[in-house]
Amino acid sequence: MRNLMFAALAAGVIATPALAQETAPFTGARVEGLIGWDRVQANGGHDDGVAYGVAGGYDFQSGNLLIGAEGEFNDSTAKSCAGSRTVADPRLCAKAGRDLYVGGRVGTVVGGRTLLYAKAGYTNARFKLTGDDGIDALTLDRRTLDGLRVGAGAEYAIGPNSFVKAEYRYSNYQDGVSRNQVVGGFGFRF
Repeated sequence: MRNLMFAALAAGVIATPALAQETAPFTGARVEGLIGWDRVQANGGHDDGVAYGVAGGYDFQSGNLLIGAEGEFNDSTAKSCAGSRTVADPRLCAKAGRDLYVGGRVGTVVGGRTLLYAKAGYTNARFKLTGDDGIDALTLDRRTLDGLRVGAGAEYAIGPNSFVKAEYRYSNYQDGVSRNQVVGGFGFRF
């Protein structure tokens, strides 16, 4: 009886690391902060700024394959102005506002700690046009544009519940507006 209990205990101790390895490092809910370069293009011109925001999602890993759903809220400092704030030459400014994204991603785990992925989904961004002639400052137009975002990135697990990432994404909106972004992020997986 004593030998049987010892054998069961030994089998449990030996099996515990094997069970721990079955837990996928890229499976579960995640939240992250993002910051990076943002280029908004419209009517043949472009404006650069800083994109910043938060994202979250849930990933399922099976072997080396990963499938996930995600959402994001970000904003941008991209703004372009022309004119000098006078009645003869009013200053016109176009500013990128908040951007909402919901979509999915699919990827593969390489080397156990690195995830390479592609993503696609729906994006909705706000843009504002203002005018200032030195006397009055007015909002001339506010637009919310729908679009499609595609991208690719790499995520590296720096710990069992934390990661860093780098990502490129392209968004194509209505009315000939598009956006290129390169962002980095730091996040936690639950």
